[in-house]
Amino acid sequence: MNADTRHPVTITLNGRSRTGHAHPRMLLSDFLRHELGAHGTRVGCEHGVCGACTVRIDGVAQRTCLTLAVQADGRRVDTVEGLAPEGRMTALQEAFRRHHALQCGFCTAGILMSLSDYLERVPRPTEGELRDMLSGHLCRCTGYAGIVRAVMDVTGASTEVADV
Repeated sequence: MNADTRHPVTITLNGRSRTGHAHPRMLLSDFLRHELGAHGTRVGCEHGVCGACTVRIDGVAQRTCLTLAVQADGRRVDTVEGLAPEGRMTALQEAFRRHHALQCGFCTAGILMSLSDYLERVPRPTEGELRDMLSGHLCRCTGYAGIVRAVMDVTGASTEVADV
């Protein structure tokens, strides 16, 4: 690949085939936001630390700031915009609303995408397991208690969560 040439990249974005063009070193986060208009994917640290840019690639939560757009060519990419088809919130999104699990909302899309993957693999996590998974995300507003309450509510576990 020529570094100066933009190449076509086709992905299945939230169930629809979409094509855009990317330089070989363009990040998937930039491709989604600027080329395809999927603005729900946030860019925070650009080092894979904060988790704000998390999407699901072929069903697995991944950081788009660590993935090149050309690496996603031919793959299925699901973003927060695809979580709630037909405009209806998922049970998890509704629980986030009920438990005040977001404030500024910057980190929320990445957390929801990680949780959608995690809860498929671990449908009834303990509070400790959930907090361990959430340690891969930085949220400066909530203190995580509302997020933990929301997830525990959705999974049917106790919502007696310490405000830690």
